Amino acid sequence: MNAPNQSGWKPEMQLADAGFVNGPATTTGNRALMLEEPLLFEIGRADVTGVDLPPVDASAPTRLAGLARGEAIGLVGLTEPETVRHYTRLSRQNYGIDLGFFPLGSCTMKHNPRLNEKMARLPGFADIHPLAPQSTVQGALEVVHQLGHWLCTLTGMPAVAMSPKAGAHGELCGILAIRAAHEARGDAREVVLVPESAHGTNPATAAFANYRVEDIPATPEGRVDVAALKARLGPDVAAVMITNPNTCGLFEKDFREIADAVHAVGGYVYCDGANFNAIVGKVRPGDLGVDAMHINLHKTFSTPHGGGGPGSGPVVLSEALAPYAPLPFVRKQDDGAFYLVEEESGEECGPTFGRMTAFHGQMGMFTRALTYMLSHGADGLKQVAEDAVLNANYILRSMEDILHAPFAGSGPCMHEALFGDKDFTQGLTTLDVAKGLIDEGYHPMTVYFPLVVHGAMLVEPTETESKAAIDQFITAFRAVVERALAGDEALKQAPYYAPRRRLDETAAARKPKLAFE
Repeated sequence: MNAPNQSGWKPEMQLADAGFVNGPATTTGNRALMLEEPLLFEIGRADVTGVDLPPVDASAPTRLAGLARGEAIGLVGLTEPETVRHYTRLSRQNYGIDLGFFPLGSCTMKHNPRLNEKMARLPGFADIHPLAPQSTVQGALEVVHQLGHWLCTLTGMPAVAMSPKAGAHGELCGILAIRAAHEARGDAREVVLVPESAHGTNPATAAFANYRVEDIPATPEGRVDVAALKARLGPDVAAVMITNPNTCGLFEKDFREIADAVHAVGGYVYCDGANFNAIVGKVRPGDLGVDAMHINLHKTFSTPHGGGGPGSGPVVLSEALAPYAPLPFVRKQDDGAFYLVEEESGEECGPTFGRMTAFHGQMGMFTRALTYMLSHGADGLKQVAEDAVLNANYILRSMEDILHAPFAGSGPCMHEALFGDKDFTQGLTTLDVAKGLIDEGYHPMTVYFPLVVHGAMLVEPTETESKAAIDQFITAFRAVVERALAGDEALKQAPYYAPRRRLDETAAARKPKLAFE
């Protein structure tokens, strides 16, 4: 580096008066193997390049016409070693599932088996082009077809749309299919009901599809208020969007009753399948009366997750909605060959609402998810759900004596345990506990969600964590909570040992600095 970075983390920023040992300051800002990393603009210069390029004739004709750049682009030139070291050093400041337990509630951050990665990198899957002739990609089409078959089998649904590329994208797919079904019978409806215990993306999806969203309250036990939902049903209700298991970590035991009531007034039931990991192999949503449900392959079936992608959100559909599934979809011929149905005018295409994407979905995610399914088998997938629920209940019962657990009496939790900050003192908050966990070496749990619990802390261990790993987390979690209950003011300044100290998160969200000055 050209010079120590004066704007960021420094060893001398440790607080000696809070019980943390302060070592001597270093010239570089590095602390042993915790390396201080400047910005690219602080490493290189814009007037040099890190590679040798042939001279360019500025007068040579190009195809850019009026789009040609008129001034220097201003990017720094770095050598290959400088570039590799920069991003490697940054990666050392990141936290990932390969480093430790990732307790994000409702996100299902499980271990990604390396077998999945190996299969996804096979040239016949990784190197194909979406416009390749179908005769040359029969193996890839078979993967899509077979994965779709198993998704239908696991959910008890007759049809699946494979192209949605993430959970929210899948939600939109399901809602558009519902809209198309209503329009096909000349039944214009305006309202989608969303319980308080549903995923936060549900109301946004319904609003994006031009529906008016109305909330349905939760009971004191953390489940949908069935009486309130039934009282609101009517001819203007297009659908209910319900999450099961819900974001309080509870199974909606009255789901079938809710579905029957919605169907009785001509509406449809959309189930948010983000929490399918808790019931895969145990419950078939189709048996509960679900009409549409997205499945996060990057959660339940263990593909890379986080940072905005990559993801995949296939949507399973009931018999009533199957004709409105988006294009394209894969079909198998009598001779065993596979082909894509891509034209709305084709004989095999029903009254589809059109396309969700330009192509066919996330091939790498399909390959990983199918590998995960086949390597587990039916009994293994059932055990996935059982172990995930066991681990979550172990955390719930290990913490409920010192941490407010509002739904601990509502029966066993499912995939995640929910806590609140009810008993914290000295103005300490859930955020302080989350930052304290960083010092203990853990990425914090999901915080302040769901909104039905004040200062919510949502912990999902998944099935891939061992008892030893969970015990270690519980020990750290209890220690930080005990500090919050005792009013330890030092927590308000945590984290102390992270690459950066605590940010002003409000200012960072409202006044982000997105460019180097």
